[in-house]
Amino acid sequence: MDQYEEDSDVLQLSEEQQEEEQQPTDPSILPTTQVQESDSGDEYDTDLESDNANQRKSYSRAESYLQACQWTGAVPVSSFLRNLDEPNLNLNHYGVGPVGAKALAVALQSDTVITNLELEDNGLGAEGARYLMEMLQRNITIQSLNLSNNQLRFEGADIISKMLLDNYYIKYLKLSGNDFDDSAAKCFTEALKVDNVVQELDLSYNKFCAGGEHLGQMLATNVGIEILNLSWNNLRMRGAVALSAGLRVNSTLKQLHLSWNGFGHMEAESLGQALKQNSTLVLLDLSSNHIDDLAVTPLCQGLASNDTLRVLKLSHNPLSNTGALTLLKTVSNNMKSALAEIDISTVFVCEAFVELLEKVHQNRPALDVPYSVTRSVTRNLLALQIFQKFLEERNESIMDFFQSLDKEATMNVSTSAFRKAVQAANVALDQRQLEWLIRKFDKTCTANIIYSQFTELS
Repeated sequence: MDQYEEDSDVLQLSEEQQEEEQQPTDPSILPTTQVQESDSGDEYDTDLESDNANQRKSYSRAESYLQACQWTGAVPVSSFLRNLDEPNLNLNHYGVGPVGAKALAVALQSDTVITNLELEDNGLGAEGARYLMEMLQRNITIQSLNLSNNQLRFEGADIISKMLLDNYYIKYLKLSGNDFDDSAAKCFTEALKVDNVVQELDLSYNKFCAGGEHLGQMLATNVGIEILNLSWNNLRMRGAVALSAGLRVNSTLKQLHLSWNGFGHMEAESLGQALKQNSTLVLLDLSSNHIDDLAVTPLCQGLASNDTLRVLKLSHNPLSNTGALTLLKTVSNNMKSALAEIDISTVFVCEAFVELLEKVHQNRPALDVPYSVTRSVTRNLLALQIFQKFLEERNESIMDFFQSLDKEATMNVSTSAFRKAVQAANVALDQRQLEWLIRKFDKTCTANIIYSQFTELS
């Protein structure tokens, strides 16, 4: 028996049924506030006003939908009737339910206008999904489908996967928040391994863990998906490693969203290996994982040679200034790096990072690196500007200043002599700024400043 054959009768009214149940086709009764004489005897309030500008084809489509509602006992959704000529049908949060989905499926199976169908948060369940998937076997216009937050679970995943095995038109599929587990991941993998039509797939807010092994197999062979959202799952350990293995040989994926998963050191190592070989990924979102300073090191091994990744998101990870410096040095040293954004906006960096970023910007001014900084770091960095301005006002270089203190031309000045000279000159530095400036000049903490290395303040 065909996969949908057992339910095919739900989308078809036989000729006899149509003769018995079909209402008069007088257009004047279609877009009004009520459609009477339903099977149940109830009246359907659709909150509509008459629109004399509607074309005859719109009446025909409305008529088809209202007849389907009458047949199934569903309450018509007024938004459907208000937007008959719009390619985007947004019925998110309307409480459509399985019966309403059945009516929609009947009405849409031969529709040629709607290209985007939004049905998020409608309590469809697997039953509602079944009606819609059968409709999609006949509809050749719908390209984008949103079934997020509909309690589809494994049964729904199985139904959708069977549709995908014979998919020719659905390019954008959103299935977020449907309680899909690892068994569901296996269903999707079997279908998507051979699918080259779906370009964007959203499987966020589900329950994938070891199911990453299946999804990795899918990535290894799929040649259609360009955007994959797996955020808010539980991908870690072998599931995450297998996913990275699939990414390594994938040739079409451009965006991979993995925020709010379990990527740590081992998982970052596998991603680093993938980035060495992958040549198509342009965005990698690892926000809110477990990437710390140790984990960022193997990730950087991939970044050191990658020349296609443009956006890397690492906010809300346990990174410190050390990891941030490792990242920035890696990108700076890779002359072929395409990175234009590194989001470490929740990482508190130190003065050395800010100074290095300023140098990197000299060669790569478009590089965007959001970061966090404490007031003390900002104050210390201001010390350099204050001292530079002081020298400019005296028309002196930094070499001039130190040479005036080095009477014996040793190219060395003690930190105490420098401190006294700055204080005597009334440079507008507070004590903490002055001490930081001294530490900056005396990097080896020998109480001596070797000023021969200075050509400018930086």
